[in-house]
Amino acid sequence: MINFLDKFLTRTNNLDYIGQGFNDLLKNTPIKKVFESINNFSSNSEIRYVGGCVRKIIQKELVDDIDLATNLNPQQVSEALKNDNINFYETGIEHGTITAVIEDYKFEITSLREDLETDGRHARVKFSTNWKKDASRRDFTINSIFSDIEGNLFDPFNGKEDLKNGLVKFIGDPEKRIKEDYLRILRYLRFFLKYSNNKHETETLKVIKKNLVGISSLSSDRLLDELKKYVKARILTKLSKDKFSIEVFKIIFPQIKKIKLFSNPNTFAKTKIQEANFIFLLSLLIIDGSDNADYFIYKFNISKKNQKRLKIIDNFYNEKITIRSFTEQNLNKFFYYHGKQAVIDILSYRLFTLKKVDEKLLNFIRIFESKNLPIMPINAKVLIEKYHIPKGITLGNKLKMIEEKWVNNNFQLSEKQINKLISG
Repeated sequence: MINFLDKFLTRTNNLDYIGQGFNDLLKNTPIKKVFESINNFSSNSEIRYVGGCVRKIIQKELVDDIDLATNLNPQQVSEALKNDNINFYETGIEHGTITAVIEDYKFEITSLREDLETDGRHARVKFSTNWKKDASRRDFTINSIFSDIEGNLFDPFNGKEDLKNGLVKFIGDPEKRIKEDYLRILRYLRFFLKYSNNKHETETLKVIKKNLVGISSLSSDRLLDELKKYVKARILTKLSKDKFSIEVFKIIFPQIKKIKLFSNPNTFAKTKIQEANFIFLLSLLIIDGSDNADYFIYKFNISKKNQKRLKIIDNFYNEKITIRSFTEQNLNKFFYYHGKQAVIDILSYRLFTLKKVDEKLLNFIRIFESKNLPIMPINAKVLIEKYHIPKGITLGNKLKMIEEKWVNNNFQLSEKQINKLISG
């Protein structure tokens, strides 16, 4: 259905590769059920793709999440989904967002809206049926493109043309857009580094500098989430070469001290950047021989598992690195006490920071990737039954002594050595 309001929007008929991109979504996901559920709710109801997924299809990028907009209010969206037995939950009901869940897929559906009040973090909204007004409240022209199920674009601010020309432009007044949500400063830099073929506009730089203080009002969770998107977008090398972006990053993330590591990556580092492993790449950004990593962990909500991973790398490189640090015996010992991920991390960290790839270290990674954790050939039961050592402190001390000798002997220990340790 083509809404009457589309007459006032820039409508682009389905282009071959764009249509194919949306056709792939139909084939590879259950998105059609969501479109049918909303479109069949009433004679006027309509739903469209919006934002990132449209931008990525236009740019021939991988689509990893699907956002949708509809002219129904949240209550009507809930009713429509219930009618078709589609599971959902209220993601941000006060802002009109409901997430439909079909199989293993999640689809965010947001009602068209107008922002009545904003404070730089949150907005008070009213729901709308006006597609152009909804587009006008969005941040950048390249994020205000809608599409129907067939890939016909509704592009009121010529975002597709801006993508083609490598332009990242705020919709309307940049300062107003930023003051609505200060996170848009970081979003601007991310999209600029990803898509721009041009220099920063002087006026945009002035507005960003003027409003940087507003970043302090944002939660650490939102800032961390945005940082993850930088890693996922694989733009850290571009970031490291953009003077203005680095200046802003140093203010927002003062713990990110080693961005220059990404400016001239070796072949190994280029591969690791493409893998976009957030915690590993974060370790390169924040570990600097001080307590900087500890402070980052304190400030941001890093999971216990990832905290442990960061601290293992941090502790290793806070010690003096010598030739012995990367011997097979030392790495075997590290592998036994800290696990496979840890030994691969410290080797990868070292390789990443070298000007030229060290083939010996690269080979160690291959070895440990296929290596199983060694199991000590003697345990408490054997000591009790064979050597008649009673349970207690002595048993524990003997086991620890045997384990240390076995580890230091590259996981080899003869019965003669065991007897000597027990009788000693």
